[in-house]
Amino acid sequence: MNFNSPPTTPIDSMQEWFDEANMLRPTPNPLAMAVSTVDTKGAPSSRMVLLKGFDACGAVFYTNYNSDKASDIQENDQVSLLFHWDDMQRQIRIQGCATKVSQEDSDEYFSTRAKLSQAGAWASEQSQPLKNRTLLMAKVAALTTKWVGRQIPRPEHWGGYRVSLDTVELWQGHDGRLHDRIRYACTDGKWSWDRLQP
Repeated sequence: MNFNSPPTTPIDSMQEWFDEANMLRPTPNPLAMAVSTVDTKGAPSSRMVLLKGFDACGAVFYTNYNSDKASDIQENDQVSLLFHWDDMQRQIRIQGCATKVSQEDSDEYFSTRAKLSQAGAWASEQSQPLKNRTLLMAKVAALTTKWVGRQIPRPEHWGGYRVSLDTVELWQGHDGRLHDRIRYACTDGKWSWDRLQP
């Protein structure tokens, strides 16, 4: 990305950075991102998830709809995403509105998951107390046996969210903390940008 003459939208630059992070592979999970939400009391919470889709409409991740993050989103759909590649001295920060993806999209992605992950989506009551891991694994084993030789269906409580690209900041680190920063904002489908001081 040319910070002296940035493109009119961040989309191509974001894709370029994702591709470079994926190709260089010094980071085990280059598409890992921190998802930050706020609960009803205003308390923030962050957790790492994997980016599973990206285009001009937003960034997509999948989760349990009964999870804490989903509960937060139901009450406050404003979400922040953060990608950080320390070895490349780069960050991408996204702020936007989280909405559920279509059931068809969730079904399609769920069908690509490993059988163990599919069974785990049924077995795990995400974020609830777990007395014994052995009990959880027994549930997974029973479910795997139940659907042996068949496609495991997606549970209704599991699916995706798309986070709109309301603001996007691309950050490139430099010596002396004299970093490059470009912040894009999208209003009514039109992009504008500002160069920010380090």
